[in-house]
Amino acid sequence: MRTYRRVWSAGGTYFFTLVLAERRGNDLLVRHVDALREALRLTKRDWPFTIEGICILPDHLHCIWTLPDGDADFATRWSLVKQRFSRAVPVGESVSTSRRRKGERGVWQRRYWEHLVRDENDYRRHMDYIHYNPVKHGYVQRVPEWPYSSFTRLVQAGVYPVDWGAEPERPGVVGE
Repeated sequence: MRTYRRVWSAGGTYFFTLVLAERRGNDLLVRHVDALREALRLTKRDWPFTIEGICILPDHLHCIWTLPDGDADFATRWSLVKQRFSRAVPVGESVSTSRRRKGERGVWQRRYWEHLVRDENDYRRHMDYIHYNPVKHGYVQRVPEWPYSSFTRLVQAGVYPVDWGAEPERPGVVGE
């Protein structure tokens, strides 16, 4: 069995990737994007954090969160988001025997990827990765065409130019 080591940094900024249990042909996250947004909203209300950037794709999502000073508990926050979303979507996914025994749904992969953002360069690379992801996966030709990301909000805030990510230049890529 693998040992997962997480880096806990109070007030830290983290990059996350969360993936549905069944990826192939699954569009659950965009089909029920309002339920995901509500799960995030309720969790932020109960356990505050700032969403710096986010991109919701059909079968996974990427985001960057900053936690409050003195607080490093992203695990509880993600548990609540996943639970709230899972309760809000219709039952119908296949459920493994081990999940069934534990009374779990089969909506999300149990684990998720987290990375403590180290500096401004690391932050920028991950923000770029988040927003370019729909182009990388072939869902759209241009970054502004994807409706399920924070890109438009960040353009309005002056963080990105509206034509950012257009060919022939391609933003730097970070790992998933």
